[in-house]
Amino acid sequence: MIGALFLSACGTSTRALPQYERPLAKTGFQNVRTTAYTDTESDHREYSNHNALGGELHAAGPPIHRAEAVPRAIPVYEVPRAVPVDETAEPEVRRVSYSPRLQPFSMSERRTTATIRTRAGRSRSAPPVPVIGSAAADWSRWPAGTTFRLLSTGQMYRVDDYGWALSGRNTIDLYMANQREMNSWGAREETIQVLQWGDPQESLRLLARHQDFRHIKRMVLELEGRHKQAAALR
Repeated sequence: MIGALFLSACGTSTRALPQYERPLAKTGFQNVRTTAYTDTESDHREYSNHNALGGELHAAGPPIHRAEAVPRAIPVYEVPRAVPVDETAEPEVRRVSYSPRLQPFSMSERRTTATIRTRAGRSRSAPPVPVIGSAAADWSRWPAGTTFRLLSTGQMYRVDDYGWALSGRNTIDLYMANQREMNSWGAREETIQVLQWGDPQESLRLLARHQDFRHIKRMVLELEGRHKQAAALR
């Protein structure tokens, strides 16, 4: 599997960079290839559970399963299409809706909640705080700090890592707690909802000092807008 990647080993490697892929449009919903990694992999053991930002890697919270399947998410920038009218229905229900179907999630999973006491003395449970997992990606496509949700599971991830095998690719590597979960995930095409984009200028600042490593150089070129040079780098 693809691991979070690493300056010392990759900088001196003579292997070629991954095949370059044209970046995806930066929209609120994207279809991406996802893989998985964990810190107990042989090529990650030296770095323990640390990410490229110097913090710790975190696994995401448990999945929130969708209550119904939808073919795809409807981006907010699309003009909504009318739902076909059922001509056999009663007149009061024979109407056209211009609202996209909602994607409800089941909250039946056990979650950590807090109790809040109101001014009236009543108590209520606060909404559960989602556990955001770590993800590795090409920072020119998903800058450090980019936060997204997997529509298939409802889990949230934040980009805080990168890797040799991810440079110039439209692939996101999801951190898993152990090898069993990593192997179970495998490689999947997923629709993600970007909740917050990271800062490309901050990512450029963090990467610029390590341009001797080709996978980082490619990200830097992309962040500087030099896409042809990034694609030509091998």
